[in-house]
Amino acid sequence: MLSIPANTRPLTGAPPVLKAPAGATDCHMHLYLPGYEAQPGGPKIAELATVADYHEVQQRLSLERVVVTQSNAYQLDNRAILKGVAEIGQDCARAIVTVAPDTSESEIEAMHTQGARGARIMQLPGGAVGIGGLAAVEERIHAFGWHLMVQFNGREIDDYMATLKAIKTDYIIDHIGKFMPPVAADDPRVDQILSLLDRGNAWIKICGGYETSLSGGPEYADISPIAKRFIQHAPDRVIWGSNWPHVAVPREQYPNDAEQLDLLLHWADESARQKILVDNPAALYGF
Repeated sequence: MLSIPANTRPLTGAPPVLKAPAGATDCHMHLYLPGYEAQPGGPKIAELATVADYHEVQQRLSLERVVVTQSNAYQLDNRAILKGVAEIGQDCARAIVTVAPDTSESEIEAMHTQGARGARIMQLPGGAVGIGGLAAVEERIHAFGWHLMVQFNGREIDDYMATLKAIKTDYIIDHIGKFMPPVAADDPRVDQILSLLDRGNAWIKICGGYETSLSGGPEYADISPIAKRFIQHAPDRVIWGSNWPHVAVPREQYPNDAEQLDLLLHWADESARQKILVDNPAALYGF
């Protein structure tokens, strides 16, 4: 078996200015555990990102709950993610896994007992299941009360609107719509996402803006107006994630984790932050 190097990413540093409320939840992060290799079709794993590593980041940010998201590297192999949730404990952890259109009911039931509450749909390079499989996956998970977590380039949302409107279960639109490159906050494609939020079963995740921003941090001036518009329009439909360990960007572009949380000080008032960090995740994940 190949050996994956230990983590060398910075885990500690100055705490955020934002004092996270009790029950604050990181709704999007990844784990890369010893003994679990990348699967064919997925990107390589450069180094580990263990539960112990993340715990240092979690303590720095004063977060209490976490949603472990299946990495593209693992494709349809959910074992590492579910092991991570078991290590953390289901009192404060959930999992988003990958479900194929032919995944059996017994497999889904087994993952449910291990803390899985959603299935990842990834319409970007390296994704295990794309939007073409969304309807079939929704059919598999619907009886378990799971949601879909959908990621695509927001600039292409017109291609996906019919599919998104047909979703009956809850679903998350990932990474602030992931407009690549960013668009103006009043762009019609942002309006399309707002219209989906208004339908009552869509959520938007404020996460990973650094992946698409061209202006860069800590202000992310080209992403901030979009995030603010989502939050102002539908604070009850917004969640937040750290996107740790930030594997989609090279080390020289690695973001400051405290600054990622502090963006909420500029994007949302205290009432909205309580919803984004605590109330909305609790409703969606059953914390």
